[in-house]
Amino acid sequence: MPITRRPLRIAPSILASDFARLGEECRAVLDAGADWLHVDVMDGHYVPNITIGLPVVKSLRAALPDAFLDVHIMIDNPDVMGPRFVDAGADLVCFHPEASRHPHSTIQRIHDLGGKAGIAINPGTPLSCLDYLADDLDLILIMSVNPGFGGQSFIGNTLPKLHDLQDKLTAMDVDIDVQVDGGVRAENAAAIRRAGADILVAGSAIFKQQDYAEAIAAIRHQASLVDTV
Repeated sequence: MPITRRPLRIAPSILASDFARLGEECRAVLDAGADWLHVDVMDGHYVPNITIGLPVVKSLRAALPDAFLDVHIMIDNPDVMGPRFVDAGADLVCFHPEASRHPHSTIQRIHDLGGKAGIAINPGTPLSCLDYLADDLDLILIMSVNPGFGGQSFIGNTLPKLHDLQDKLTAMDVDIDVQVDGGVRAENAAAIRRAGADILVAGSAIFKQQDYAEAIAAIRHQASLVDTV
């Protein structure tokens, strides 16, 4: 069946930004045409790297009150910390089911605080983790790299996994956003969009370029070509 696509959105991952100029960098990509800001939180336990936490999210919310803060928590205790990130200003909190003892309860608590909730699915994680959760989610994040570090190459098996996800959501009669994170660039944006992604997270492909507007426009243009056929 043809995929019914939701509006395309581009979410630069601030993991690739210059942290010494974080506020300025975030304003710059939003002014350059970004739809969301993707905030990667890592704890050094669930993944080997450590990045940022609650104070940074709170500061970004205060500095950018109109920005959509898409917070991806790669941490060991999402059941406790997920709701706290909503309190800090996250619009959406996405967590990994492997790290959660009670994922459905965590989704409910995020919603109770007024946030949106997502599940992040690693390359080696089966889609069956969605069987009793998808109805309550606002977003599904398909990781196209293994979590923990920026600048990785896109894993090709992500594309058939995205197709399988679309088949699964259709069978479940669930219509929600699908996000892809890892190795996204203009050259593969069309293939990712064609496979069913609505939100493309790009880090190095935006923040490591001289012209943010040009980089975002290139990704958007390539992905949007799929919507015209």
